[in-house]
Amino acid sequence: MAVSGSAHTLLGMSGAHRFSRAVLVVNAASRTGAEAFASARERLVDLGVPLAECYPVTDATRLGEVLEHVVADGSDLVVVGGGDGTLSTAVDHLAHRDITLGVLPLGTANDFARTLQVPSDLAAACDVVAGGKVVDIDLGRAGDNRFVNVASVGLSVGVTRALDPALKRRLGPLAYPVATLRAYRAHEPFTAWLEFPDGDHATLRLDDLLQVAIGNGRHYGGGNVVAPSAGIDDHALDVYAIRKGRLRDHVSIARFLKDGSFVEHDNVWHLTTRSVVLRTEPAQPINVDGEVVAATPQAFGVDRNAIDVLVPEHSTAAEADRAGARPRAAHVQEVDT
Repeated sequence: MAVSGSAHTLLGMSGAHRFSRAVLVVNAASRTGAEAFASARERLVDLGVPLAECYPVTDATRLGEVLEHVVADGSDLVVVGGGDGTLSTAVDHLAHRDITLGVLPLGTANDFARTLQVPSDLAAACDVVAGGKVVDIDLGRAGDNRFVNVASVGLSVGVTRALDPALKRRLGPLAYPVATLRAYRAHEPFTAWLEFPDGDHATLRLDDLLQVAIGNGRHYGGGNVVAPSAGIDDHALDVYAIRKGRLRDHVSIARFLKDGSFVEHDNVWHLTTRSVVLRTEPAQPINVDGEVVAATPQAFGVDRNAIDVLVPEHSTAAEADRAGARPRAAHVQEVDT
């Protein structure tokens, strides 16, 4: 149900960007969404953001419907509050449109906001919406699903399934290592084939794997870094695979997850590309930004400068490097099963 906002004058952004109609959409079912909705609405109105409508979405299955309505009503700023799954859903509906995204991080990990350097404090995040700069960022694609952070198979799927809402509410960010340990104990290794349609790498067969990940952004898994040079505005995907190996190997790898240097370990393969096809034996479910939404085989690609987003003035995550109309989405081929 929409809640009307107050009318305000146009909002200046970095002295150049102005919005005439803003909408607030909050996943009120997220970890802090229910209590944050009223606070965010009040803060944004006080800051002069021209809120036309506000939507506290308590049924996550209706989020797409709400966003499509927002797109159709002519809004030029959509402020979305929720976790990474909520924001991943939002970009599916807002990409390649003349709409700017504002981010209010209300989830457990908030890796998308961390990548953009948007503060986790709600009031400070609202300040970014009111006074930040607009940049354009890349989005990853897994078939028809866009993603902001990482798509992966293997251990991460087990972690996602172990991260039940009760565990996240009870432990917050500490739920991730607890869920990881549970998933690790139950993991079954698999074989993967990585094929590169652009011919930039030879096909790889990798056996006895723990995980394969395809990263678009910089952060994932509650603050881990995909790779030292990974970014959300570099027009490339970072692909890594970890061999099952021994427990001591994984302990060694885990020590370097926070800065991404784990990709230099002997049991890790890492490369960058614009497109890759992933096949596995046996077939594996795919975790896309914390939601299991697809399965292998699957093609992955990157949409360059796919969406405009507000970030702090000091953010170095991305630039406004799109001149004129936003490029079309990069083609992601269909994969025969």
